[in-house]
Amino acid sequence: MQRAEFYQLAGVILDLAVEAHALLRGATQQEVPGVREDKENYPNAAVTTITIMNALGEQAMGKPQGTYITIDAPALRFENPPVHEEIAGLLARKLNLLLQKWNIGPADPVLVVGLGNWEATPDSLGPKVINQFTVTRHLLKYVPQNMPPGTRPVSALAPGVLGTTGIETAEILKGVVEKTRPRVLIAIDALAAGDLQRIGSSIQITDTGISPGSGVGNQRTGINQQTMGIPVIAIGIPTVVHAGVIIYEALSQIQQAFPNVNLQLDQAVAQNLTRNVLAPFGGNLTVTPKEVDDLVHNLAWVIGNALNRTLHTTLLQAKAAIPLH
Repeated sequence: MQRAEFYQLAGVILDLAVEAHALLRGATQQEVPGVREDKENYPNAAVTTITIMNALGEQAMGKPQGTYITIDAPALRFENPPVHEEIAGLLARKLNLLLQKWNIGPADPVLVVGLGNWEATPDSLGPKVINQFTVTRHLLKYVPQNMPPGTRPVSALAPGVLGTTGIETAEILKGVVEKTRPRVLIAIDALAAGDLQRIGSSIQITDTGISPGSGVGNQRTGINQQTMGIPVIAIGIPTVVHAGVIIYEALSQIQQAFPNVNLQLDQAVAQNLTRNVLAPFGGNLTVTPKEVDDLVHNLAWVIGNALNRTLHTTLLQAKAAIPLH
């Protein structure tokens, strides 16, 4: 059975466009109509840009038209500050490209939103990022004389999740956008991976917005240009993987290790296997590494560093005496 078919039966949802694209191309490596892929290589990272150009590509990929940039950097999973600094710089450059695409100027106001549940470690990436970069909107309002000319107004919010607030995140953000009037919203969220190797090591940046909870089958109202009325750039890093992915990988390894064993994984077997193994969790189980605490802490620092570099060029040039983490 092909990976794509098994994932569909097991209910595995792919948040990363690069994974969805690779799954569509499959073993044939044929191009997907309406979708373009570009690759770049750096000393400690590889960058893949998936561009969904029209409705045909949108239908094939199951994702809206736009740009999806994925930075693959395995070194993010380990304590390596110089490399983390390097990846933060690369992420900042890619963020700048998307801001330029939407004609966002260096002094235009920005709202940064950390999506997720701060009480659940794998889902706490977004809220933790909020503590890792500088907000300036209040400083420009109350002590403008202390800020260099051209400083960008940046505000931040960690709105929590529906289960703790009773309010759809999109509803909260819509109200904040209407009151604060930013030119762009940058949303950070934890994602679900379709490949174990991508947990904590792949960063996706897209200008199509985000649907909170989609990776774990708990999709909420989308946060995008249609719902917010302004461009939405989403930054996501996988911190969990569906258990069905692990089942498939284990079976594939068995087939490769014992090619003479007649292990036929047809639709009926796949359905029974996933149903029986994941039955205690209703067939929907996601797992995360035991080191997720340190992983999320380091990833939050990388994203916060990149946001400072992207949004606070004036402050950095002026070497302003405020905390830039």
